Amino acid sequence: MSQLQRTNVLHHSSTMATPKEYYDSLPPVAKTYATICLATTGAYQLGLYNLGTIALFYNDVFKSFQIWRLITNFFFLGPFSLPFAFHLLIILRYGVSLERGPFEKRTADYVWMFFFGALSLLAMAVIPFLWSPFMGASLVFMIVYVWSRELPNTRINIQGLVELKGFYLPWAMLALDLLFGNPLMPDLLGIGVGHLYYFLTVLHPLAGGNNYLKTPIWVHKLVMYWGKGYQMNSPVQRDPAAGVAFRGRGRLVGTTTSSTTRDSREGETNTSTPQNGGAFRGRGRRLDGH
Repeated sequence: MSQLQRTNVLHHSSTMATPKEYYDSLPPVAKTYATICLATTGAYQLGLYNLGTIALFYNDVFKSFQIWRLITNFFFLGPFSLPFAFHLLIILRYGVSLERGPFEKRTADYVWMFFFGALSLLAMAVIPFLWSPFMGASLVFMIVYVWSRELPNTRINIQGLVELKGFYLPWAMLALDLLFGNPLMPDLLGIGVGHLYYFLTVLHPLAGGNNYLKTPIWVHKLVMYWGKGYQMNSPVQRDPAAGVAFRGRGRLVGTTTSSTTRDSREGETNTSTPQNGGAFRGRGRRLDGH
C-alpha cells in the first residue's frame, strides 16, 4: 500500500500516440538505464539467471575477480512489483526531467553524475552496516535528490490532495517510507550521495571554491564513442566522419529556462512553476567546470 501511495506521486500523462513513439522520444541516458533495469528484471522473471551472480559481494569481487558485480548490482531494482514500478517511474520522470532540463546538451556531465553516484555507493557499501546486495534503489533515489536541488520550485501534486515544492520531494518520500515501515537506508544513502554530488559541483564552486568534480576526459570520450546525446564546447575533438552530435560542456548560470517550458516538453500535466516569490527560485545554479 505504501508503494502505491508513493507511485501516485509520479503521475505522468504522455502526449505520444504510441508507446514506441514515447520510448523513441526519451533522452539517451535515462532511456538506457531504464531499459537495462527493465531487461534485468525481465530476464530474472524468466529464470535466465540467478540473482546471486549479479549481486554485490566483495569477497567474490576481490577473491574470484568477479568484477561485473560492481556494475550489475545497480541494474536490479527488484522483481516485477509496485516497488519496481515506482523506481522505474522515477527514472522515466525525474531522470528524464534532469536530462532535458539542467543537463540539457550536457550528456557527458549527466553520465558522470551516474558514475560518481555508483562509485560513492560502492565505497559506502564497504561498511557492513551500509552494504546491500543491490544498490540500484539508492542510485535511483540520488536522481530524486539532485532533481529536487536543480528544480526546487517545481510544484508536485500528491493525489490531488497535497502540493509541495520540488525541493521537499525527497523528504516527503522519506516520510512516507517511515510512516509505512519501509526500509529507510536506500533512501538515506541516495540522499547522502546526491547531496555530496550537488555540493561538490554546485554549492562549493558557487562559494568560491574549486570544482573538484569536473567531468573527466575519459567520460567525454566514452560518450563520443557512444554517439548519443549532445554536449557543447567539448574538450574532446570529434571525428566529423562519425556523425556524432557531441560538442562539449554547456554553461548553466542563473535561471535561463523555466520549469514550465521543460514540463511542456515532457508532456507533464501535474506540475507547475509558481510565478511569485519563494525560498527557492527555479532551476539550480551551476558553474562551468572547464
